[in-house]
Amino acid sequence: RLKLTQIEQELQRARSQGLFVDYGGVGSTVSSGAAMFDMEYARWLEEDHRLMGELRNGLQAPLSDSDMRVMVDGYLSHYDEIFRLKVVAAKSDVFHLINGMWTSQAERCFLWIGGFRPSDLITMLIQQLEPLAEQQIMGMYGLRHSSQQAEEALSQGLEQLQQSLVDTIAGGPVVDGVQQMVLAMSKLANLEGFVRQADNLRQQTLHQLCRLLTVRQAARCFIVIGEYYGRLRALSSLWASRPRETLISDDNSCQTTTEMQIVQHSQNYFSSF
Repeated sequence: RLKLTQIEQELQRARSQGLFVDYGGVGSTVSSGAAMFDMEYARWLEEDHRLMGELRNGLQAPLSDSDMRVMVDGYLSHYDEIFRLKVVAAKSDVFHLINGMWTSQAERCFLWIGGFRPSDLITMLIQQLEPLAEQQIMGMYGLRHSSQQAEEALSQGLEQLQQSLVDTIAGGPVVDGVQQMVLAMSKLANLEGFVRQADNLRQQTLHQLCRLLTVRQAARCFIVIGEYYGRLRALSSLWASRPRETLISDDNSCQTTTEMQIVQHSQNYFSSF
């Protein structure tokens, strides 16, 4: 809540002073649109925590399937909301989304085009939601396969865009650089489309999962997803708050281990001489 209040206050200052805002105490400068998204995302996380509690209580209470369906549909709408917010944010600052600056450090390790990779999520759910009926298992494997195909197509397209951008900036004679920058800017605009398509795939995956699962399995599905990302955020907080002595010890340990590996590798490499 303190972080949210700080963002809100500095966003107000950004609106009165211009387009950019420096917040977070680390000297990072982001656009006001990105700061607005961070504020909305912080609120979304608070609502996510509340809805997860309701789902847990609903699974433990003797609720009818119709009542549980209302709760699951509400949670699905909750995810639809974050995708809607990301559409707006991508128009303002696509780099903020695609680089995962709105997520914790641990979450960024697993980002794919500004969010989770659907096929990885499905793999985790198949393991966590057992027992599943044979038809459900087949459906989830089929959904994972189609997701992997779509992910591969988007990844290849993004790689081609990146290579095209490199060729534009690095290639050809440079007179004043204006023409290259204009062309590069027009190509960068395509990043927004990739984030939007990736988010569409993520959104469709969640909706398809709800169709494949029973209402109580769908509730459990959302709880598993929420707990997983909650643990990643907790891991980031623990990592950032490690004592300084631990950091120094880890650095020395890593350095020693690396040096030993290099020495061992060199000995193996020159052993025949």
